[in-house]
Amino acid sequence: MIEIIFGPDDLTRIRFARSPLEELVHSVPVLAGTRRAVVHGPWLEFAAGRVRGLDLRVLLALARGPRVVPDFLAPPPQALTGDLRDELDAIAATPASAVRTALEELGTGERLPAVLRPLYEDPERELPGLVDTMAAYWRAAVEPVWPRLRALHDADIAHRAGQLTTGGLARVFEDLHPEARFEKDRLMVDKPLHSARRSADGSGLLLVPCVFAWPRLLVLHNEPYQPTLTYSPRGIGRLWTDEAAGRTAEPLGELMGRSRAALLAHLDLPVSTSQLAAYLDLTSAAVSQHLSVLRRCRLVTSRRSGRWVLHQRTALADELLGTPARSAAPGP
Repeated sequence: MIEIIFGPDDLTRIRFARSPLEELVHSVPVLAGTRRAVVHGPWLEFAAGRVRGLDLRVLLALARGPRVVPDFLAPPPQALTGDLRDELDAIAATPASAVRTALEELGTGERLPAVLRPLYEDPERELPGLVDTMAAYWRAAVEPVWPRLRALHDADIAHRAGQLTTGGLARVFEDLHPEARFEKDRLMVDKPLHSARRSADGSGLLLVPCVFAWPRLLVLHNEPYQPTLTYSPRGIGRLWTDEAAGRTAEPLGELMGRSRAALLAHLDLPVSTSQLAAYLDLTSAAVSQHLSVLRRCRLVTSRRSGRWVLHQRTALADELLGTPARSAAPGP
């Protein structure tokens, strides 16, 4: 059991954040096959070929374990919208002593995987290479789907923030994860293989939705980090699979072309041009051309969010595809 005890000041320092680094790190066990991938099968098929040629041995050894991820590999994001470069810089700046302490949780002496010995012996020399590998892995496997992940994060954060406003922490934890419950002044996390008790001591609590954490609840409770829970957001079941996708070769595909019908089927959540190009094996220019036509037909809307332009199908497109009406998910 893990207990996190809150004082009066902690209850005013509860916040949510989204973290590209968390998605990166927790996608690794899915790719490695050490975490259940039934939900993420379409992504796994997409990503497996794109990471060929990358030397992922150190990253796999760090992140693929069934129970423990080293604290320094996914420090809590400092803002609502985590920036991957900032998060990777934080890893690169981890003190050598903190790296060694975290690695000792994975195994000591001969029990530490041989591929991690150089990192243990000289963290300052090895961390820059690890960060470069993580950046390359991100570009290949996670960045193309990041807008879709962000959309799900935002929808969940909006829902949880409403729960917090109307019912406090007890309401938030009613359906966040079966292992977590809030009792009076403390958060109880049922982890039979762990025993820890910590006072939040004014640092509050950070809640981070993470698609690739499914179905686990991950807890960062060691000082000096802010207590952090990484949990699966709502709606994962519809993230990669759309019932309409299986019908794109049917009458709608015959009417507007298979590429445009397939594009519409992937636009149930806001996504970017580059993501659509990667999923449909088209060039970005071809996707942009298709989107222009679909916008003129009032089947797609597009809007800018930061450096991304996100596209989503309209209610009219939903009717054409035969999908249930739904409200638009908030974008990044």
